[in-house]
Amino acid sequence: MPEPVRVLLTGRHGQLGQALVASVPAGIELIATGRGELDLADAAACRSAVEQHRPDWVLNAGAYTAVDRAESEPALAEAVNAGAPGAFAAALASSGGRLLQVSTDFVFDGEQGHPYAPEQALAPLGAYGATKAEGERRAAAALPAERLCLLRTSWVYGPVGANFCLTMLRLHRAKAAAGEALGVVADQVGCPTATAGLAAACWRVIERGVSGRHHWSDCGAASWYDFAVAIGAQAAARGLIDAPARVKPITTADYPTPARRPSYSLLETSTTRHALELEGQHWQAALAEVLAQIPLPTA
Repeated sequence: MPEPVRVLLTGRHGQLGQALVASVPAGIELIATGRGELDLADAAACRSAVEQHRPDWVLNAGAYTAVDRAESEPALAEAVNAGAPGAFAAALASSGGRLLQVSTDFVFDGEQGHPYAPEQALAPLGAYGATKAEGERRAAAALPAERLCLLRTSWVYGPVGANFCLTMLRLHRAKAAAGEALGVVADQVGCPTATAGLAAACWRVIERGVSGRHHWSDCGAASWYDFAVAIGAQAAARGLIDAPARVKPITTADYPTPARRPSYSLLETSTTRHALELEGQHWQAALAEVLAQIPLPTA
């Protein structure tokens, strides 16, 4: 029998990490780490983890993802989002392993108005995007191209963790009960991406030994307003909430945040789907599957 592929996973307790742990394919020997086992802000610890475990792959799903807080904690965001992938890549360059670095649509500025291709130049708007872009650069500088896969994604959510979908469920319930409207930004466009499909793409990268820059999201396009309306409608139909709140479209200017966000961050995914031979699904279908995993409220 072939030797199992040893994978060192970071971020095991995050929403993507939990989806990855729940869907480990046969033939994978998983070493799953969270913050308690491996501090991604500690570059020396990242290098030591590679030296200790000698993985065939590091799947770096852990990250500093607090977009607004990164504006006031840029050093910590850089340590986690740039220092860790750089340290993993440097250690893997010596050990012979590979790196799957999960990245983000926030490495683009959202100005072009059509989907971003994997090879396009990066132009992040804020600290979060800048540190993720720097992580890509450091990994690419330290590791041979055939041993590195950069997989960018967008608007990630799932049935666990902290994400837009779960926040909207709570707000739909509260606003509907109070008879109030729910204001949601309608002038930022991207694509919601469920963790289950993203996890499947990550495992397919490892199974096939895919390298290079790639994009993965669910299919279709939406604004945050569109996503919020769909969450309310589908959640009410499933019985997760009694009724959706009325959703009011607002502009980015109406809802100022510390970090600037790209107004358009759709990712071109066709080359990645071809390379992985994964079709994916429309974001509304993926949303239905996510909501089906959330327990119904008890009386």
